[in-house]
Amino acid sequence: MTMNHKVELLSPAKNLECGIAAINCGADAVYIGSPKFGARAAAGNSIQDIEKLINYAHLFGVKIFVALNTILYDNELEEAEKLIHQLYNIGCDALIIQDLGILKLDIPPIALHASTQTDNRTVEKVQFLQNCGFERIVLARETPLHLIEEIHKKTGAELEVFVHGALCVSYSGQCYMSHANCGRSANRGECAQYCRLPYSLQDSNGNILVKNKHLLSLKDLNRSDFLEELITAGVTSFKIEGRMKESNYVKNITAFYRKKIDTILENHPEKKRSSFGKTTFFFTPVAEKSFHRGNTDYFLFERRENMVQLSTPKSLGEYIGTITQTQRKSIEINSKIPLHNGDGLCFINNKNEFSGFRINQLKDKTILFNEVHNLQKGDKVFRNHDHEFEKQLQSKSAERKIAVDFHLSENDQGVCLTATDESGVSVSQCFKCEKQLAEKPQLAANTLTTQLSKLGDTIFYANRVDINFRHTYFFPSSQISLWRKELINKLLEKLIDTNKPKPTERQISAPKVAENTSFLDNISNKNAANFYLENGTKNIAWAFELDKYPKAVLMQCKYCIKYELGWCSKQKNNNAPQIKEPLFLSYNKKLFKLKFDCGKCEMWIESCE
Repeated sequence: MTMNHKVELLSPAKNLECGIAAINCGADAVYIGSPKFGARAAAGNSIQDIEKLINYAHLFGVKIFVALNTILYDNELEEAEKLIHQLYNIGCDALIIQDLGILKLDIPPIALHASTQTDNRTVEKVQFLQNCGFERIVLARETPLHLIEEIHKKTGAELEVFVHGALCVSYSGQCYMSHANCGRSANRGECAQYCRLPYSLQDSNGNILVKNKHLLSLKDLNRSDFLEELITAGVTSFKIEGRMKESNYVKNITAFYRKKIDTILENHPEKKRSSFGKTTFFFTPVAEKSFHRGNTDYFLFERRENMVQLSTPKSLGEYIGTITQTQRKSIEINSKIPLHNGDGLCFINNKNEFSGFRINQLKDKTILFNEVHNLQKGDKVFRNHDHEFEKQLQSKSAERKIAVDFHLSENDQGVCLTATDESGVSVSQCFKCEKQLAEKPQLAANTLTTQLSKLGDTIFYANRVDINFRHTYFFPSSQISLWRKELINKLLEKLIDTNKPKPTERQISAPKVAENTSFLDNISNKNAANFYLENGTKNIAWAFELDKYPKAVLMQCKYCIKYELGWCSKQKNNNAPQIKEPLFLSYNKKLFKLKFDCGKCEMWIESCE
């Protein structure tokens, strides 16, 4: 492991409330959508709210990254440039971007992170982006551990890796399914999630091989058991997906990973977290209680089966048990997990159909509900809404406090008070006052310590109080309280100022580009085109959103339907059906052709129109 390697837990924020919740639950950094041009168009935030979040975050040394990671059109470049200056002026720590046209704008010295939308899955691509001036690269979710380690050794770039949350079946930035079918571009933050729809799979003779299943809907990412391996491989930042998720999700999942990472750091003193402040939780985080479609480590080690949840794109939640008895509107479950009225239970029946209900009433072991469901003895039951847990998260679920040491000394005119926080930030102030010898020295000394330690609802707690007087003096409690308040306000101001980002000097060194681009390069404006041309490209192909590409590749996937179904020749499955390729996916009378590159172990989905 690298000495003094800083480890960052990066949490999502749909809005200011979610961002503050993430910080309180231990996030070292938060990423949030800009007012426009974010890859989640429905999760934009005002400059005012982002500034409030930045000011709160910087108290704890937490960084705020703003996602401005869509491709841009020519008529948006001027507005994007103005927006970047606004974000820089309010103290944004870095921008997450996709469009290389931004590099040709007149932008301030702000750190740039290459979004996963730039399709970062090779050593060469990371080297290219480094040479473009990016400080950090967000790797493709499909990147295996051995390649992460190789990228780290050959580039030295800051590497950010997704560890939890929803997965796109296509390589990020390479999905055009949504735009092709309904004009909503994933590269513009408007994805209609065609991967979550039910499809039928048929062969070239029209035979239906699989009917109405969610063949492209991946389970959710969960790499919580492999954080130490990722740190060793050179990962800087562990990223939780979820800029569309509500605050309860952010609280639970951030707390879950905070505890995991802290346990690792305790065993590796050479590793440091990248922010400070102690978080106290008033709940026990359980990842399975928040939205998830089942778990996968998604190619971190090797290709696996069971990557998709065929029956539903909805949340399964935590496994509760199996049904032991069933009646028309009631069931009994062999579970020791306490259930509550209002809990949401769900199941997948023997026809692989997903359904669910809310518990209407509990009578001993019997669960009553209102609707009639096709439930049978032996069916597995999951809880995807824990009513009491969600209520717990709605109240004060965590607080974050910074340790501060006070040092009180005397001078000829009174006293001097110094406050030093755990990150080393220190402020001092001298106060003129009368020093009256204490009639009860022990009581006076205790009063000084007690009053200086009363930090109440501030973000601080007293770690030590050192008093260095020649004699023991008596001071009124109100006077000590005034000294403390003035110094704490001074410390707050200095923390915000100290943790402001420093101007970034971008190092750009002749990035190597292809002679010919394709629509997969997502060039959607003159700035991006000029960037490529100035670095050696001869022919520019415009983005999918700007031109017509009939029968184009709409998705490139490392996930493979044939492997998922056990039909890959490498699996040597004797029960695999005889199928006539090419295969097709069908949905709502539309056909999509599947191509398989077995050398690369990739699947492509093409338009048939």
